[in-house]
Amino acid sequence: MEGAQEKPSESSSSAPGSIESTGLARGPEVLPPEESEGCTRPLETASKKLCGYLSKFGGKGPLRGWKSRWFFYDERKCHLYYSRTAQDANPLDSIDLSSAVFDCKADAEEGTFEIKTPSRVITLKAATKQVMLYWLQQLQMKRWEFHNSPPALLAAPDAALAGNEPALRLELEQEEVELEEFLCPVKTPPGLVGADAALQPAPAMPLALQNISLKHLGTEIQNTVYNIRGNRQAQGTGHGSPGDDSPQSREPQKEEQPPVPDPSAPGKDPADSLKPTPKSSLTANLIQKAKRQNNTFPLFAEGLTRNRTAQEKALALEQQVLMLTKELKSQKELVRILHKALGAAQQEKRATSAYLAAAEDKDRLELVRHKVRQIAELGRRVEALEQERDSLAQTASLREQQVQELQQHVQLLMDKNQAKQQVICKLSEKVTQDFMHPPNKTLVPPDAATRDFLSQQEKMEHLKDDMEAYRTQNRFLNSEIHQVTKIWRKVAEKERALLMKCAYLQARNCQVESKYLAGLRRLQEAVGSEASECSELLRQLIQEALQWEASEASADTVELNPISEYDEYGFLTVPNYEVEDLKLLAKIQVLEVRSHHLLAHEAMERPLRERWAALGELAPSLELKQLLRMGVSQEHRPRVWRWLVHRRLQHLQVPGRYQELLSQSQTCKHPAARQIELDLNRTFPNNKHFTCPTSSLPDKLRRVLLAFSWQNPSIGYCQGLNRLAAIALLVLDEEESAFWCLVAIVETIMPADYYSKTLTASQVDQRVLQDLLLEKLPRLMAHLGQHRVDLSFITFNWFLVVFADSLISNILLQVWDAFLYEGTKVLFRYALAIFKYNEEEILRLQDSLEIYQYMRFFTKTICNSRKLMNIAFSDMNPFPMKQLQQLRTVHRERLEAELRELEQLKAEYLETRASLNPVMPEGCTSEDEGDGEA
Repeated sequence: MEGAQEKPSESSSSAPGSIESTGLARGPEVLPPEESEGCTRPLETASKKLCGYLSKFGGKGPLRGWKSRWFFYDERKCHLYYSRTAQDANPLDSIDLSSAVFDCKADAEEGTFEIKTPSRVITLKAATKQVMLYWLQQLQMKRWEFHNSPPALLAAPDAALAGNEPALRLELEQEEVELEEFLCPVKTPPGLVGADAALQPAPAMPLALQNISLKHLGTEIQNTVYNIRGNRQAQGTGHGSPGDDSPQSREPQKEEQPPVPDPSAPGKDPADSLKPTPKSSLTANLIQKAKRQNNTFPLFAEGLTRNRTAQEKALALEQQVLMLTKELKSQKELVRILHKALGAAQQEKRATSAYLAAAEDKDRLELVRHKVRQIAELGRRVEALEQERDSLAQTASLREQQVQELQQHVQLLMDKNQAKQQVICKLSEKVTQDFMHPPNKTLVPPDAATRDFLSQQEKMEHLKDDMEAYRTQNRFLNSEIHQVTKIWRKVAEKERALLMKCAYLQARNCQVESKYLAGLRRLQEAVGSEASECSELLRQLIQEALQWEASEASADTVELNPISEYDEYGFLTVPNYEVEDLKLLAKIQVLEVRSHHLLAHEAMERPLRERWAALGELAPSLELKQLLRMGVSQEHRPRVWRWLVHRRLQHLQVPGRYQELLSQSQTCKHPAARQIELDLNRTFPNNKHFTCPTSSLPDKLRRVLLAFSWQNPSIGYCQGLNRLAAIALLVLDEEESAFWCLVAIVETIMPADYYSKTLTASQVDQRVLQDLLLEKLPRLMAHLGQHRVDLSFITFNWFLVVFADSLISNILLQVWDAFLYEGTKVLFRYALAIFKYNEEEILRLQDSLEIYQYMRFFTKTICNSRKLMNIAFSDMNPFPMKQLQQLRTVHRERLEAELRELEQLKAEYLETRASLNPVMPEGCTSEDEGDGEA
């Protein structure tokens, strides 16, 4: 900072209580230049305190007007406090600058500016325009320093200052350089701000009563009584006037060395300990009075303590010792926290060991209750983070509104400035014309011409002043918009960090709850069907766990449960099983899926979204192939699917074709219409978009299937097409796009006869899959063959509907992303990957019934989409398309030969039966004879 505050040999400051006495203020001590310059550095922070007198507009009725106030900035809270005078013990009020914006208007009174907070607008006025600009720049920097400082600096300023000061100072210097591009830095006005301003008398007001704050009358009375009491004590104990203090009497005081301050003494300020011992009782009384005021309102004392240049070096060393001592304490505190974390980890390990070693169920239930309490504690922490996130979101929205208002205001000022420039140009042209073509002197008297010229010149001077004022205002508002935008970005970054932390806590909560439910399930299996108090308690705990979502959602206004009933595409996250054991298992599955999704969201999904956003125009490439295998983000999936469908149907897609087919289905009823109506109600019963009576998707699905039945009469309709069209509708949301997606799958991606009446190609793919399983997973196939398990009962539907009924929605759509680009080869890859993913679980089952029961829902237990994708596209390699085509050819020939043999046997049987004459037994009548008699 520039100005008088940086010259300790020329200015001095004192505590608020000692400003009234001139005995301490006059006669500063003088040191040699070398010693004075070396001691200036440690006290830079004290000289940079922002304080001074400003006029504040306020009041009501006749007392409404400008009131003189002493303002002081508190760096810890980013608040601007104000009181009536610098000597007042308590502030009248404060202004929160952390969420405030600053504004100055060119057409307002000189030195007037505004501080706008979300709750109010404060109008202030400085003595001069230079002082106003100085306050605005300093307030901007203080606000930026507060937002840019780390959280530890707010909790312990002295301890964190030593470690964070270089980086913080560098960022502040960069911000100052950026602000200088908009508005040049204003020098410190001498005597009007800082500690020197407190030594000046308070600005006089026309009426004494006008300067009193009726809104804070209680604080005014407290400050007045405190000042009167201090003055009386000073007068009662003083034995000499301050003016009697001579230079000779001050020389011993200068030579006397102060005592060394004790850093460990609590409540002692190093600056106070370094002051020389006073000789007179008046001086002692004034220092005691200053200390009393410092204890009452310490904000002023920090900026007004008198600079003692004689001991500045010692003070700097003492401050460094204090900072190092506090830093050592913070390091010890960190070690203590780490010890606590280690103890907590060991305690959790012991609890797990105790649970596994517990012999009785009561002990295990007690451990389970302990886990329940831990879950509740995590829930409370998540709630606190949610509330903090909401507050940050509100703050960000307020900042956005303020930025928009400032931008509108700047636009208005620019328009006004342009209009004034046009007026100036016209006036300049007029003046030039008057000089070039002067009027007839005989017609205009000399005095009148001179007056007209002077008036025009005066107007031009006023316009120039207005232009300069608007130019200054425009620069400041640009700097304000620039800084507010940067603050908003930092708040957004903090919000994202809190969201990430909240996601990790929610994932941890899911994991703990999943372990709790798994423990309940194991206890349930161990207890079995025994009728006892433990079994009854266990059933009650399971019932509460299954109903926990509804009770928590109704009890709290903030939804803390990370499990929602439906996912983003409307599918149920928890399947509605009728068997209680399967319900508990489904809940465990969903908790694991949600936990994995939360943990992988920031690590994988956000970079994937950024890669899709940066991809630009779609074109076939290796990068696109890799991105499609990893999955398309939800916001980009409709666009990508439309491009994939159009790429396959460039020769088939005709504009207006879908509407033509719809008209044909309305005029003529297709034979498959009845079967389509029956299957509509059976389409995805676990999806709210197809079960809700008010949803429009069932009607869209009906029209898509009827249009396809006329598009491909050889197939018409086949069970399974309804699920393919439903998936396309959920993603694309448009009937025509979903229709062409169905056409692309059936007519270009899948082999011919895949959905025909004989399902020939579907049967061929099942045999091909058997061969691939024997090659890739021989242990699993040997195990299944030992128990005579036919996988086609499970896998046939996988291929027919492209896993629509098997996988959870996020993995299903990831399979579809690659399937629409690469074709049916993806189906084989993922079918093999699913069995590989669950191979060990299947090998542990030793009964065919258990294996079939497990395969009913084992695909829903897959939650790690990244692991499944790596198995499909890495572990299953090599997987050449040529091999797949050869296997299809071989098995198709075998299947067609088997079908021909069956047809031949059928024909022979019918011929044999027709050649035999049926002989009716006696006493039996044929159906025709019976009908005739009736």
